[in-house]
Amino acid sequence: MPDAPFVRRDHRRGIALLTLDSPHNRNALSARLVTELHEGLDDAVKDPGVRAILLAHAGGTFCAGADLKDPAAGGPLALAELLRSIVESPKPVVAEVTGHVRAGGLGLLAACDISVAGAGASFAFTEARIGLAPAVISLPVLPRIDPRAAARYYLTGEVFDAAEAIRIGLVSAADDALERILDGLRSASPQGLAESKRLTTAEVLHAFDRDTQALAEQSARLFASPEAAEGMRSFLERRDPSWAL
Repeated sequence: MPDAPFVRRDHRRGIALLTLDSPHNRNALSARLVTELHEGLDDAVKDPGVRAILLAHAGGTFCAGADLKDPAAGGPLALAELLRSIVESPKPVVAEVTGHVRAGGLGLLAACDISVAGAGASFAFTEARIGLAPAVISLPVLPRIDPRAAARYYLTGEVFDAAEAIRIGLVSAADDALERILDGLRSASPQGLAESKRLTTAEVLHAFDRDTQALAEQSARLFASPEAAEGMRSFLERRDPSWAL
């Protein structure tokens, strides 16, 4: 139904549940989904009955990254603003992944404070394969993950599983830890959570302060390039790009 929300909201004993529910485009970061996610996060932060935020998804994909078919999508600075809002939230944000995460969706995942993933989850930085680079999403990703793993997966676009995502620091734990994590957050004081989170996000926010403009400019330049145009056409047409060997 066209009027159904792209981000559904619920409440689970002190936890605000935000569920990405845009299956027609694999929960890609369309203008509408980004707007609704901003609104859900803002309302959860303002609600005194909410101790933490759980970001989940409907369907087989957590988030496919940028919506290449949406001309209204706000571009790299809008993505940076969304990711920063998650990092800056005084209430912890937990991601629950049971499906696939690609490209910009990995930035959304890395911006969260804690994440869990199930056996069916898979991950890939696919940007290089279509003439782009994981520019803006590097703001939360690179401070979180192992540098050698970042080099491998940024450059190759390989798909990796939940166990590898945990090993390299992209994901916190397997999904069987979710209820223990949420109970721990329920037991903590709002002040304790906010001040503890400030300690864990300081390095990430420093990256945002230092690099947002330069990475947004890099992203915009790449999106406007002939190689990226060919890469995005090949993706939408489900064929190999012209440079594939």
